[in-house]
Parts: sequence; structure tokens; C-alpha cells
Amino acid sequence: MYITMNFIKNIKNDLPSSIVVFFVALPLCLGIALASGAPLFSGLIAGIVGGIVVGALSGSNIGVSGPAAGLAAIVLTSIGALGGFENFLVAVVLGGIIQLLFGVLKAGIIGYYFPSSVIKGMLTGIGIIIILKQIPHFFGYDDNPEGNFAFFEIDGGNTFSEIINSLNFISPGATIVAVLSLGILLLWDKVLVKKAKFFQIVQGPLVAVAVGIIFYLVTKDNSNIGISQDHLVSVPIPGDLTSFLGQFSFPNFAVIGNMDVWITAFTIALVASLETLLCVEATDKLDPEKHVTPTNRELLAQGTGNIISGMIGGLPITQVIVRSSANIQSGGKSKMSAIIHGFLLLISVILIPRLLNKIPLSVLASILLIVGYKLAKPSLFKKMYELGWKQSIPFTVTVLGIIFTDLLVGIGLGLMVGIVVILIKSYQNSHFLHIEDKSNGKHKIVMTLAEEVTFFNKGAILKELDQLPEDTYLTLDVRKTRYLDNDIIEILEDFSEKAKNKNIDIQLISERAVVENPDSYIKFFKLRPKSA
Repeated sequence: MYITMNFIKNIKNDLPSSIVVFFVALPLCLGIALASGAPLFSGLIAGIVGGIVVGALSGSNIGVSGPAAGLAAIVLTSIGALGGFENFLVAVVLGGIIQLLFGVLKAGIIGYYFPSSVIKGMLTGIGIIIILKQIPHFFGYDDNPEGNFAFFEIDGGNTFSEIINSLNFISPGATIVAVLSLGILLLWDKVLVKKAKFFQIVQGPLVAVAVGIIFYLVTKDNSNIGISQDHLVSVPIPGDLTSFLGQFSFPNFAVIGNMDVWITAFTIALVASLETLLCVEATDKLDPEKHVTPTNRELLAQGTGNIISGMIGGLPITQVIVRSSANIQSGGKSKMSAIIHGFLLLISVILIPRLLNKIPLSVLASILLIVGYKLAKPSLFKKMYELGWKQSIPFTVTVLGIIFTDLLVGIGLGLMVGIVVILIKSYQNSHFLHIEDKSNGKHKIVMTLAEEVTFFNKGAILKELDQLPEDTYLTLDVRKTRYLDNDIIEILEDFSEKAKNKNIDIQLISERAVVENPDSYIKFFKLRPKSA
């Protein structure tokens, strides 16, 4: 009863949102399959399974799953290395099983160890790369497929050279309908949606696509502004039910003993799980209602989806940020949006593939431009800058890394910088000194250690101890310290010997510090521990 009421309550948001996600997912499913060197239909299978199966099993209300651009290079090389697409499908199935194992072992917690600045950088970087990659499609230059988000293109160029080339091959018709669609989307989003509920139910992207189809049909015989077939969606068209079923492929389990298949399976499981966990973290941050997705359940859902996708000829699946953010921006409230988008993909490729093939790619590019802008708003850069260098530097490195390499490399670079920032702050915050005037001919110095002192802090503490002048009275305050690494104890032991030569007296103020080696701790502080 609760589920039914919740469905009725949210359907007015989820249905329009699912249509937007459908139009975003359609070219991406086809484009990623093309970039992967796989049959086009395999991308649609992955989109359908990601929507219906993973959508139903996932604990995320707004996440959308499907074929991922980040796996395209792995798929492309693996199909050739394993001797064919059917052999590769075995690796997809095994990768799904490994993901199930990750979920059982509760490996989903890994997703929580990525800094917020890196996650925000990921969202912003993806937003920028979407905009840059859609500019050529906006002008009708479609040499590279949708969904190829790497800096280096498959034709040997790069993101920026493709933009420059597109200016030399502008298609007038595609550009006109793209500008018209962009105007409709902006008018809908900024003005009309606030005027009446009708404009909230009927989404701007649906109207833009309808206008694009009409424009194509009206102008297709016009030599000046007509849009050629090369600039339209290209869904495989089956002649009948038999030919439709013939598009499915099945894994060749005869190669299951091949070690290369297992290596590929583990690679798919690892990369797909990492991308999913990062996307989960990012979508939870974008979610207006701030739901928290159970990450281990998500790995189980993704593993199940990959097993099914691999069994029927689909590409590997992950949760994907482009479709998830489109879902959030369009007002999706529950997982029904993702599920319905999967059914829309299934129904449309069965019943109306010819109609889909009349949609100009430039119209879909205009939809993605809006998605990209909302992910990479200029105000976010100002906000991150105002938060200080500890947040802005990992953020910026992540953004630039994604733009000039690819998603995972960019995130890896941002994470490494984030770790360096943590190490720097740990070095700086291990202790502080309070220096008083000389008393009885000795300098009086109080060194207060931090709550946790680890081997990261060795350099800072050693430097301070070595700089203590002769004839010093050192008070070492560890009342706030809850953990002392054995490395620090060793430093203090060594210093206790040096202190005798420099006429330095040491006193400990301690309550309940915890150390790795209590015997060593007592050995050093046999001086006369004193409770505050």
C-alpha cells in the first residue's frame, strides 16, 4: 500500500523526468557502443538492463545506470584481445559475479573515502567535458560518437581540435535546429515552467525533440538546410521479431578457463565498481532531498545487472553521472524514473526505431549542453576558491585532469593532491609550542601534542626538538593525545639522550594517551609523569 501511494505521489515528477533521461541515454548508449567497437544494440541492451534491473534493485532514488564511457577503452581492447565479442561477454558476466562478491564483503565503504573537493571537481569536470564534447555535435559535426569523454579522440584528434574542426564543417540545418532547440529549453526552464503545471508535466526536451523531428521532415529535401542521415540518431532497425531477437548475443563459456578472460573480468569489476561508488557519492550530493544510497546494496545491484547484461549481449554497466544528473535536474523523485526510462528504451527500439532515427543529433546535443552547464556553474568555482586552498587545489586538479585525460585519471590526480594536502596539514597540526621567558636561567617551553600523532608527524616534531636551545625546561603536554605512534616514541627516546648533553630537563603532563608500545613509553617517561 505504501509503495503504491508513493508511486502515485511521485509519478508526476518521475514520468517527465524519465523522458528526459531517455533522450539523454539514447545517443549515449549508441555512442558508447560505437566507441567500444561493440555492436550498437549492445549499448541499448546495457541501457535497458541498467534502467529496469539495476534501477529496481538499487537503493538509490535518483541514480541511473547504463553503459559507461569510462569503460569504452577497456571494452575496445578486450574484444580484440579475447578473440571476439562473445568471448568478451564471458568477462562481463564474471565481472558481475565479482561485483556481487565485493558487495558481500562490504567493499562499498570505499566510496566514502573520497574528499568532497574531489567529488565536486568530478561533477564540474564532467559538466565541462560534456559541454566541450557536444559543441561539434551542436554544429552537425559528428565524426566522433557520443559518449567518448576522453581527451584524445578515436580519430587521433583531441577535444579542442574537434571543436576547431567542427567550425570548418558546420551543417546549416543541424545548427539551426540546435539553436532553436536550445531556445526552447531555456524558455521552458526559465519562464514557462513557472507559468503553469502543464509546462512542468510536458518537459522542454520532449518538445525540442518533436520540433527537431518536424524540422527534419519538412526540410529533408532542401539542399541548403536539410539534415543528412549522418546527423541523425542511428538505432538498428529489425525487419521483424526474428531479426530483432537475432541482435542479441550470448557468451561463449568455452573460454572461461582463459586467464585473460579472468583478468578482464576483474578489471571490469574494479573499474565499474569504482565509477559506481564515485557516482553514488556525487548524486547523493546533488540530491535535493539528501538521501544516502547504501553502497554495498548498490554493488550487489550493479553485479546483478552486469551478469544479466553479459548473458544477453550487453555492455558492462555502471551508475552514470550524466544520466543521473539529468534525472535530478528534471525533478526525478524515486527509482521509478530510472525504471521507466529503461522501459522507454525497450519499447522504443521495438516499436518506433524509425521515428527515433529521425531525431537530429544536434537537438540531443542542446539537451546535454544544459545538463553540462548545470553541473559546471561558474558560481561553484567562486565558492571553492573562497573555501581556501585546501579545497580549491584538489578541486581544480580534478577538473583539469578530467578535461585533459579522462574520468578515472582526473579523479586519481585529485585524490593524490587531496592526500598531499592532508599530509601537509597533518605535518603542521601535530603540535604547538608555548614559549615563556627564562626561569632560573632556563628557557621554559611547553610542547602540546595533537589528539593523534602518527609517523606523518615525525618530521615536524623532530625539527622542533632539534631546534630547542641549550638550558631548556621542556614540558611535554599529552593530555589531549589519544594515540601516539611508536615512531614518535622512538624519536622521543632518542631525544632523551640528546637532552642530557644540551642540559634540557623534560617533564611529562599526561592523562590517558594510548601508545603502540607502553614499555617504550614508560622507559622514556621514567622522568616523573605528572597528572594535571
